[in-house]
Amino acid sequence: MIKGFKEFILRGNVIDLAVAVVIGAAFTAVVNAIVSAIINPLIQVFYVPNANGDFGPEITGLYGQTVVFPIGALLTSVISFFAVALVVYFVFVFPMNRWKARAAARAGVVEQTDEPKLPTEQELLVQIRDLLERQPCV
Repeated sequence: MIKGFKEFILRGNVIDLAVAVVIGAAFTAVVNAIVSAIINPLIQVFYVPNANGDFGPEITGLYGQTVVFPIGALLTSVISFFAVALVVYFVFVFPMNRWKARAAARAGVVEQTDEPKLPTEQELLVQIRDLLERQPCV
């Protein structure tokens, strides 16, 4: 049981995943700081935050209460997600794919990206005709 755990931990995938999680968490903090320091103030140019700190369009409800649609929180989350996804792709995924492709090229492995070309309808009809011609007449 210990041996299996040791093999699992020493695999490259687990270490890579752990590094990616730690760097992703650190980068998420940076992105959140940038969004709260730059994006949120830009949104606040158009909308004044209410007492709860939410900012967005305000609509008066049926009973006279004011309802705020907090687009600031939504935009913050969306921008943070795309920024983190973009960095993870360009820092981890893209270089790893290029490295794997180079390693495969050095090893002589040819990756077949396209599916085998299927014969056209006309080519199939010609093959059927040729097969029928070769059969003996009964």
